[in-house]
Amino acid sequence: MKYTYKLLLLLLISLQVVAAPNGQSLYLEHCAACHGDDGKGGVGVPLSLPSFLDRVPDEYLEKTIRQGRTGRVMPAFSDLSDAQLKAMVAYIRSWSVKPAPLYVSNKINGNNKAGKELYSQHCASCHGEDASGGKGTGVTFSRERSLPIIAPSLSNAGFLDSASDHMIKDTIKNGRQGTPMNSFREAGLSDQQIDDIVSYIRSLEKKPAKTKEQSLRANLVYESDMSLKNTLETVKKAIVGANFRIIRIQHFEQGYVKKGKEDEKKIIVYFCNFNMLNEALAIDPRVGLFLPCRITLIEQEGKVKLVSINPATLSKKFNNDELLKLCDEMTSLYESIMEEATL
Repeated sequence: MKYTYKLLLLLLISLQVVAAPNGQSLYLEHCAACHGDDGKGGVGVPLSLPSFLDRVPDEYLEKTIRQGRTGRVMPAFSDLSDAQLKAMVAYIRSWSVKPAPLYVSNKINGNNKAGKELYSQHCASCHGEDASGGKGTGVTFSRERSLPIIAPSLSNAGFLDSASDHMIKDTIKNGRQGTPMNSFREAGLSDQQIDDIVSYIRSLEKKPAKTKEQSLRANLVYESDMSLKNTLETVKKAIVGANFRIIRIQHFEQGYVKKGKEDEKKIIVYFCNFNMLNEALAIDPRVGLFLPCRITLIEQEGKVKLVSINPATLSKKFNNDELLKLCDEMTSLYESIMEEATL
């Protein structure tokens, strides 16, 4: 009996060890695509910089991962357990030889009006006049970018809820070595001036605006009174008329069935506007998942339908306000092309 008890105890201990979350695995699964396998950044900011880790407490990292940055590329990881969250933060912290910093929790009382003027002089060129952050994702394709790191949004609710006043002050005073963010203490700003900037940034904290709930269709569907052949011709004309280039036209089942066995009543038209493509990829590379543009023509029981994805629906999954605007425009273009083709 005693031997059996020991075996059960050892089994329970081993199960606990096996069940313990692996911070590195969780990081690679959820974070590496944007922040890099080694935390040196990419779409997301560098996390392994000493000047970053030396200034951010674990609580800031935990809240950032949990809440994300609404309207920016960073999503909220609300489904992670507390144990998984702490394991990820511990792994990120392992890139530093120093312990996490600790800050007092009291608010900084500065002059908002003076802080706004100072912000405009010293911060707006990177973080934006409205503190909404730099534009784009920070990804370099075949062209140069103005900054190696896209400045984060300081007015973002996720940032302001995660960062304490004294963490913001410490960052402004010391800067972020290895990024365009310089030390404002070295630039000549006094403690009072830095307090004023912190107070101004804190004054941007507000409840997220309520957005209209839209009942968006996952697909756009139009019917044509013409034959499949004639509908295809009108689709091609409408695409070219909207300043898009037709890339290729193929049977829907091409590559999935033997050549010559495709259903001739299902056709896909691929098309692209390369200026729009570059703009979309610069805003968020993940948009490539549903590009190039395509419209599918299907003939069923003598009726011809035009079907396409609805970019406005898909873009909501990416948590990026800039991309959302572009995809709303793309939805309007799809609708315009399909309406013209079915008149």
